[in-house]
Amino acid sequence: MDQSPPRTGGRIARTLRRLGAALAVAVLAVVAWSWWSSRLPASYSATEMGLPITGLASNGHDRGHGPGGHASPGTTALPVTALVDPAKGPADVRVTLVAKAAQITPTNGKQFDGYTLNGTTPGPEIRARHGDLVEVTLRNADVAGGVTLHWHGVDVPNAMDGVAGVTQDAVMPGASFTYRFVAQDTGTYWYHSHQISHRQVAAGLYGAFIVEPATTTEAWPDDAVMLLHTYPSNSRAINGTVGEVRRDAAPGERVRVRVTNTDNGNTAAWVTGGAYRLLAIDGTDLNRPTPVRDTKVALTGGGRADLQVTVPSSGAVRVQAPGVSFVIGPKDATAPETGSPTATLDPLAYGTPTGLGFDPTTPDRRFALAVGRRPGFLDGRPGYWWTINGHTGASVPMYLVSEGDIVAMRIANNSGQSHPMHLHGHHMVVLARDGVAATGSPWWVDTLDVDHGQTFEVAFVADNPGIWMDHCHNLPHAREGLMTHVMYEGVTTPFRLGPSSGNEPE
Repeated sequence: MDQSPPRTGGRIARTLRRLGAALAVAVLAVVAWSWWSSRLPASYSATEMGLPITGLASNGHDRGHGPGGHASPGTTALPVTALVDPAKGPADVRVTLVAKAAQITPTNGKQFDGYTLNGTTPGPEIRARHGDLVEVTLRNADVAGGVTLHWHGVDVPNAMDGVAGVTQDAVMPGASFTYRFVAQDTGTYWYHSHQISHRQVAAGLYGAFIVEPATTTEAWPDDAVMLLHTYPSNSRAINGTVGEVRRDAAPGERVRVRVTNTDNGNTAAWVTGGAYRLLAIDGTDLNRPTPVRDTKVALTGGGRADLQVTVPSSGAVRVQAPGVSFVIGPKDATAPETGSPTATLDPLAYGTPTGLGFDPTTPDRRFALAVGRRPGFLDGRPGYWWTINGHTGASVPMYLVSEGDIVAMRIANNSGQSHPMHLHGHHMVVLARDGVAATGSPWWVDTLDVDHGQTFEVAFVADNPGIWMDHCHNLPHAREGLMTHVMYEGVTTPFRLGPSSGNEPE
């Protein structure tokens, strides 16, 4: 009779193998489910994109519309196509822009395959005065993927916002679209394509849009546009010219330099040869700005800063940014080049406080937008994706508002990188950064740089009905998941997103 001990080792090994196999099956099932659930339909509406978040504060009020673009019983949903400017008659400013694929060689730069508007990049500078009716017809000669025009920072009616698949269909080769709106806000803005924008903007489809006061005032000196752009050939340019550009100006002349960062990443601008004042951020004038020296101004992707410089009695003044500079002064006058200053102007405490026109301490809606990053699937693609409140794709929040709401939003970033967050159709005022309250001039932005580890408290008034993108203006980041929208209740859209729609807003 065999008295040897039971052979338990074999049973344990078999049990472990079974458990391992079961675990592997479970993991595969989770991965398969994650992949399947991340996939988007071939065609879908922006009203179906995201989980509706009402954010109603204790004093909040729902003005009678349901989420996702559906109106309450007895009411009719308003299509974005109805959200146009009521102004009639001939336009004060009328422009036609023709988009075309081309081989481009920037002045002093290297050749690349890109796009032009009326044969140039940047496209023609468009200027209007406050109150002008602006009419811009975009024609697509041969840009295969289609094009649109988004008026960056301009609070246009929603139908004119130029977002493919949300406010219009992309303009395909041989077709055209006409944008028509009243220039309501003076300031420095720019326009660019919002169709496959991560490629089209870098490759040339952009330009300056300037709104001047209805009448010239002492506070608005002569101005110069300084469009900063990096082309696909790695050519760093100002207004399409690589390296240095000049503007003639007499000694003692004051010039408003409209610095615009059209790139995805952050940059900075600084002045040598004199002091400067920061007159405006993102198109909004600051209250009582003071002179600054040896200090740079940070410019986030898509952001603008208006700097007032004065030409010295001898020599010139130089406005610099990494790799480029703008010399302003008499012909042949020079100004020294310097490295980037260590000090950075802080808009949180610059200038003098003044009224906002609304009370942000009693909002109707309170929202959170937390940027992160994690591995997973985005529309079936594996990768390491940006997240909003821990979610990607169709699971990101859709922020619901009603017209007239005061909206407070906390924007936080723990993703490891900086993000220029751009809200269409509205300007946000910065209330606090990392718990420190704003003490200077009201700091209004449409594109806010949120660095890793930072938290901003901002507020805005929901006074422009529509479906408005809220996304990172590092445009590849938007394509990689960092995109959501602010949705006015009761508004809908006939346009579609997805592969079969032909619309790719990022």
